[in-house]
Amino acid sequence: MNARIMMPIAAAALVCALSAPAAAQWVNYRTPGVPRLPDGKANLSAPAPRTADGKPDLSGVWRAGRTGDYGYDFNIAVNLKFEDIQPWAETLRQQRVQDFRKDSPLARCLPVSVPFLNFRGLSQIVQTPGLIVALHESPNSPHRTIYTDGRELPKDIGDLNPTWLGYSVGRWEGDTLVVNSAGFNDLGWLDVGGHPQTESLRITERFRRRDFGHMEYEMTLDDPKVFTKPVTLRADKTLVPDMVILEDICDNERSGVHLVSGVKVAPEVLAKYAGTYEFGPGRQAVVTVSADQLIIQDSAHPADRLFVARSETIFLSSVSMASVEFVKNAQGSVTQMVRREGGKTENATRSAARN
Repeated sequence: MNARIMMPIAAAALVCALSAPAAAQWVNYRTPGVPRLPDGKANLSAPAPRTADGKPDLSGVWRAGRTGDYGYDFNIAVNLKFEDIQPWAETLRQQRVQDFRKDSPLARCLPVSVPFLNFRGLSQIVQTPGLIVALHESPNSPHRTIYTDGRELPKDIGDLNPTWLGYSVGRWEGDTLVVNSAGFNDLGWLDVGGHPQTESLRITERFRRRDFGHMEYEMTLDDPKVFTKPVTLRADKTLVPDMVILEDICDNERSGVHLVSGVKVAPEVLAKYAGTYEFGPGRQAVVTVSADQLIIQDSAHPADRLFVARSETIFLSSVSMASVEFVKNAQGSVTQMVRREGGKTENATRSAARN
């Protein structure tokens, strides 16, 4: 298992690979050809390198850009409107969250998707005149091949054998590499949260290395079965010099028998938890109900919004190891919410308790 990857399972089922930077690189080797500052650090603002034919050279180890604590890799629709997603796709995502993602590709040691790989962790680009290879530090170390030898995508994508990461061809538009991909299967998840991909998915990516250490990255997802319109996502990548991609072997299927779904709590019980809770001066948490789940808006933990029931009173975050428990008084009224994460416990008092 890759030392930079953790696979937390919260109370029997919250499965998601979380990248963590290593404290020390196990291979101490300075990448040749890297421009250096006087202190020996890489000069990431130096001009971008070029290949012998004058094209920008995208080669190197790159860290995916983030859009917050939990970005597109966790929720591809984090910045979308409700009407941008087809109803069946949103219903399926909610069910997958309710099931604590026990059937996710990550939980079963399978590839996830092109969006996940580009918005999470490290990847290495190896560029040759007719072919670009992208190696990803992700479960089972998947790789992509991008053909830049002049070929085009088949006019009928039905001619392609559906795969997890699709079939990709690239061309240059000035200094920007444009990659078109099709031929996806319907098994991949666009994100950890469970938005589906279908065989009608087409992806267009744009890579522009604006200087030595920074690359502008744009991805457009066009899948009319999942979205009501094409969706464009942007997040810059940063070069990580003197770094190597680690092998990542997943054996998580050994824990598969222990993965369980969330429990269904009666609507009238969930309704009793809705309200405002005070952790202290200046910090409130607002709890609302969304189908079988709770939405908790807490300014101290903005990413932990969606919580799934583990029992009638305990709910687990859909993206972290946090949990909340609701406490009742002798009369059965909800009076407190207790938040726990990483050994830390926080108590919040309900502003206006009700039965």
